Amino acid sequence: MTVEYIRYRIPEDRSADFEAAYARAAGPLAGSPYCVDYELTRCEEEPASYILRITWTSVRDHLEGFRSSEQFREFFAEIRPYVEQIEEMRHYAPTAVRGTGASTGASVPTLYEWAGGAEAMRRLTEAFYVHVRKDELLAPMFAGMSPDHAPHVAIWLGEVFGGPAEYTEQHGGYPAMLSHHLGKAISEPQRRRWVSLLTDAADEAELPADPEFRSAFAAYIEWGTRLAVANSQPGAEPPSRAPVPRWGWGVAPPYVPGKD
Repeated sequence: MTVEYIRYRIPEDRSADFEAAYARAAGPLAGSPYCVDYELTRCEEEPASYILRITWTSVRDHLEGFRSSEQFREFFAEIRPYVEQIEEMRHYAPTAVRGTGASTGASVPTLYEWAGGAEAMRRLTEAFYVHVRKDELLAPMFAGMSPDHAPHVAIWLGEVFGGPAEYTEQHGGYPAMLSHHLGKAISEPQRRRWVSLLTDAADEAELPADPEFRSAFAAYIEWGTRLAVANSQPGAEPPSRAPVPRWGWGVAPPYVPGKD
């Protein structure tokens, strides 16, 4: 993973058009399989100064993958008038120094915390794989499943939902999870059954049933399983390097009675 920073100096009379151009350019940028996330910020002390931050799966994916794609041509068509205003454009490698502040953590719990942490993820995957072993569609895919499979999936889900980065640090991160799906040719009926059984398992494991949590939970399951299907097809060439996704509440944060 690499982070690209592009620093612009935009005159006040062009700032509105500049932001509008990037709002349009965000469509093809977000559609690139090499783009992890992006953010355009404006300096409060010096409003003419802007910084665009883009996280790419790798420098090579950015320079060779994205820049040779149709998404780049659409993206560049929007921002071309502002290229001369670029003051810096470089890639930076993340370091081990990272974290969250007390304000964010204290105000809104992660999905992992709200669900009940590692124990809740363990209950979820144990209940799920009991059903998988008996299911006519999914059992053949998991024949000979390692005893460590369910615990590892629990660790993956824990990290995805905002828990410790244990899957990244101890189990190979995104590349390892991707390797489990390549060439499997997962079908749409199998995907739908997977979603259905995991939803049932969430009930059996007594995960929170509030609409806000279940909406976020279902959103990740839909997104993740559809990505797994696409990545598992013959000839698929998904990006080989990417961070483990971090899933949040989305539109609806947790509902706490008595709070506005």
